[in-house]
Amino acid sequence: MHILMVEDDKSVAEMMKLFFAKEDWKVTVALDGEEAVTEFKQNPDKYDLITLDLNLPKKDGVEVAKEIRAISQEVPIIILTARDSESDQILGLGMGADEYVTKPFSPLALIARIKALYRRAQLNSQENNGQETDFDVVTKHIKISRERREVFVDNKIVPGLTPKEFDLLITMAQKPKQVFSRDKLLELVWGYEFFGEERTVDAHIKKLRQKLENVGPQMIQTVWGVGYKFDDSEV
Repeated sequence: MHILMVEDDKSVAEMMKLFFAKEDWKVTVALDGEEAVTEFKQNPDKYDLITLDLNLPKKDGVEVAKEIRAISQEVPIIILTARDSESDQILGLGMGADEYVTKPFSPLALIARIKALYRRAQLNSQENNGQETDFDVVTKHIKISRERREVFVDNKIVPGLTPKEFDLLITMAQKPKQVFSRDKLLELVWGYEFFGEERTVDAHIKKLRQKLENVGPQMIQTVWGVGYKFDDSEV
């Protein structure tokens, strides 16, 4: 495990580095909030867990946690602080932290909490990866299951899709950024008997867009003079 320790007290940081070394864990120490955010932005995939003091120079722990969560929703964060009020605990957990440990703390107890949190994070990651395989289409914002005929936008289900709206969406989403002419969509979704009825496509696209917009960002774009494409990479 590689831990990013955000701690301005050098004696605490040095002590914990010794305990972490016994676990064969790597540690990078950031002594202030700005250094912590810069380090994580540059190496977001490097760290398996973050310990974060709330009382930091240059940028406090609350702001650091918010900025880290804007980069990664998955990396586990343990708050380490001398604050012990219920309101501070609620603040720490509400801003995206996973655990809250008050100072002074036992290094061995902290290590046990880290192991438990890391193990839980790994299990959640494995479960999520398993769920992803249940979907035929997975993009930045959307997941589609052909078997269940379900569409999720940012993990929220899109209700009320008609069979043709679902077929339109999965046809385009399977090939993001590819432009489909109305005639091509008629061929792929309706069949040749509807060939030439372009207004049918426009009407269904309009309703599909409305249902997607009720849940999340708009992902179906009009390519004027040509047709439509699915692209959620920039929204």
